[in-house]
Amino acid sequence: MFYRRKNNPVKNRRKKVSAQKITDAQWKVMHVVWEHQRISANEVVAEVVPETGWSPNTVRTLLIRLVEKGVLQVEKERGKEKEYLNCIYTPLLTREECEAVHSQSFLERVFAGNTSRLLAHFVKDGDLTPEQVKELKEQLDQF
Repeated sequence: MFYRRKNNPVKNRRKKVSAQKITDAQWKVMHVVWEHQRISANEVVAEVVPETGWSPNTVRTLLIRLVEKGVLQVEKERGKEKEYLNCIYTPLLTREECEAVHSQSFLERVFAGNTSRLLAHFVKDGDLTPEQVKELKEQLDQF
């Protein structure tokens, strides 16, 4: 007899993101969205353009692509003028969910899935303070 596992919505969302990776440029946009949780396209543009030098249209294109990838949700609201739509973006995935998917992909690509090699590399080359080393040891002891 076969038993089916119940669908895990978080796991399913992770699969969706892993199939369509977030680019470096999209990460910059996502950090702004995660910081605000609900933000208009114009507000994202106002924060990202001065930092990156990108055109406003580039930022809007990145937002559209993130919606297409299932990472962001967009609400279109009528603006003051009849034809003007105000796009409000909210994240569908948490920062932690995206980090988990992409860090696993990085681990497999660069370190052939060997977590201890990855950790050793970052500890060795990471310029950790004694406090950070102590914190890391405590975290490892918890696992």
